[in-house]
Amino acid sequence: MSTDILSPKCSPFGADELHRRLAAFNARRFAPSLPSENWSGEIVSACDDAIVEGDFLESERLRAMPRAKTAPCSASGFIAWFEALSEDGPGQNDPLFPWLAREATLDQMKWFLTQEIAGEAGFEDLTALTQVRFPARPKLELARNYWDEMGRGAQKGMHGPLLETLAKRLELCPRIDSTVWESLALANTMAGLASNRRYAYHSIGALGAIEMTAPARAEAVAAGLKRLGVSSGDRHYFDLHSILDVKHSLAWNAEVIQPLVAQTPHVAQAIAEGALMRLECGRRCFERYRRELALTAVARAA
Repeated sequence: MSTDILSPKCSPFGADELHRRLAAFNARRFAPSLPSENWSGEIVSACDDAIVEGDFLESERLRAMPRAKTAPCSASGFIAWFEALSEDGPGQNDPLFPWLAREATLDQMKWFLTQEIAGEAGFEDLTALTQVRFPARPKLELARNYWDEMGRGAQKGMHGPLLETLAKRLELCPRIDSTVWESLALANTMAGLASNRRYAYHSIGALGAIEMTAPARAEAVAAGLKRLGVSSGDRHYFDLHSILDVKHSLAWNAEVIQPLVAQTPHVAQAIAEGALMRLECGRRCFERYRRELALTAVARAA
């Protein structure tokens, strides 16, 4: 049992059990469905899962809190602090990604991608959930971001299906039961922040952290796929995000985070906590991936 993911209330779950339970919970609550005769029982069951989720999220928030408290509450100061996370935030400049670009075999790359796809929470859905009732200026930028994720109205340009295309071409089979808990924890964290309004500002920070830190990692994965002979059409998801997310990050910081902190300075800490929670999830993933791929020697040397 890992103490990293236990709540202050001493969760009885080990990491694997906890995150498989939360992954199943998220699959149920986000799936389109119809009313059932047992709707009240389903609500009771969902409440139990929601409390487990809340305990986990609070444990993660408490881990992030000390560093988040150092974030300035002025808009300009906060943006500078936030942007610095791209260099000194948890998990940044991890040696996994240069290795994927230059050395990973096709089987190793496929294992990595299977874990990443299984832990993909769906950026467009997270954005849609997060934007509810936010002020006009941030809401409009979230809408623009969502529209890009949706291929600007063209099905062939939707980002989710682009990733599914790569999975099909490489014959990947992502499943909850074969995914490491660290990857599930990342998806569970993002889903929990976006779907609970008490974490709305945390979700803003977490999504902003993704946009800011993803391009370099996407570029490395794209380079590795190209080296391994994967066609440009099949690796387009990563080629696209290595470029587009740079633009998204600049706009997110200027049009979402900056005005929110300027208008309500005390939300800065929540945004900071959310960013750090997401980056910490990534750090744990990268460390676990390196262990599974026998890269501990590389990690120590780096």
